[in-house]
Amino acid sequence: MLKAVNPATGETVREVALDSEADVNAKINASLAAFHEWKTKSYAERAKLLKAVAAHMRKHVETLAPIMTEEMGKPIKEGRGEVEKSAWCAEHYADHAEGYLSRQVLESDASLSYVQHLPIGPILGILPWNAPFWLAFRFAAPALMAGNSCLMKHDPHVPGCAEAIETCFREAGAPEGLFQALYLETPSVEAVIRDDRVRGVSFTGSSRGGSAVAGIAGSAIKPAVLELGGSDPSIVLADADLDKATDVLTLSRIINAGQSCIAAKRIIVEESVYDKVEALMKDKLAALKLGDPREGDTDVGPIARPDLRDELHRQVQETIEQGADCVLGGELPNGDGYFYPVTLLSNVTPDMCAFNEETFGPVGVLVRARDADHAVELANDTRYGLAASIWTETSRGEAMASLLDTGQVSVNGIVKTDPRLPSGGTKASGLGRELGPHGILEFVNAQQVWVGPAKPA
Repeated sequence: MLKAVNPATGETVREVALDSEADVNAKINASLAAFHEWKTKSYAERAKLLKAVAAHMRKHVETLAPIMTEEMGKPIKEGRGEVEKSAWCAEHYADHAEGYLSRQVLESDASLSYVQHLPIGPILGILPWNAPFWLAFRFAAPALMAGNSCLMKHDPHVPGCAEAIETCFREAGAPEGLFQALYLETPSVEAVIRDDRVRGVSFTGSSRGGSAVAGIAGSAIKPAVLELGGSDPSIVLADADLDKATDVLTLSRIINAGQSCIAAKRIIVEESVYDKVEALMKDKLAALKLGDPREGDTDVGPIARPDLRDELHRQVQETIEQGADCVLGGELPNGDGYFYPVTLLSNVTPDMCAFNEETFGPVGVLVRARDADHAVELANDTRYGLAASIWTETSRGEAMASLLDTGQVSVNGIVKTDPRLPSGGTKASGLGRELGPHGILEFVNAQQVWVGPAKPA
């Protein structure tokens, strides 16, 4: 049985029966049958469905967003935004997939030679709880527009979100079996990955989980895209607009109660402006409202599970014991739910826990840098390489971007995912790319076609 617990209250809100082996087999068969039909559809026909799904979601945003609030504690205003962003993703690929996958003519000795991009079959998406709708559409929209079918194994703690996403497709008129949710616990997923009918895997989650998925997919000779953890650096140099930088970094750190892979986790500040940045961050973080995620003025909701909150608190306390200063927060609150106070740790160094481990919660970490070169050195001193931001004069920031070992760099702006731009990491933060023109190319057969006769020598 899959159980959803409201992290704001600790109460069980939903229980969903697990799929049996026979259920899973039937769903994979249905996915394969749907694929054989769907791959023959034109881009216009595929786009019509994706736009219908997007319209359905926009119409029912006030029904869909509260499911996230209930099951994983996302503040309702963020939940509404996530539904809208997911609809945008569907619309983006509906409008642009044909161009992204257009035939690429390459000169050779043939009369005509080119690469065409063909669908490969059912794609399995293995998803986490922290952005239930967005991560589903980030995986599914490009896969479906490429002509594949989709099987979604969502996190066991958000079964209501999984059901709601599948229902959106069904009510928008999706063919039977084209998009299906699998209700499974984690140990049961390996058999699905290995199933010959499943042709690729998209995984979002921890680096440890991604390593396991990559090993299974690799042994079965299947493509896998992995979007994994991050300890994202944000470099603030002395010539930055400090007020703007701290506004954005405050928001980046607390979106979804800080439970985001691309949140600003290590804020690396040039020595000459460090004290001013610390004061600004303290004031702005302290002004945020922690509370009931159903309320429209709540800025920070609860941590999704008690074990996650316990782990976050361990990281904070260990970092303080190692010599960091706790400027704000850091104490477990009393009362129901899995809330954690907005926290700011200062004078964190590379030998400390919060510098080296991914902190998944509303915990800002301030690190001193002697100068820009030292800031880059500190930023790259991590096993992760997901995303980064740089706050400085624009041309200087652009020049520094190539020095960072990350898959994404934002200069004087928030790090975010965007359907128009590729997203993904290096090192322990993942393999492959999602979104943009690059994302849709991950689960296609780039077939080379040579047409004779050969050109005269």
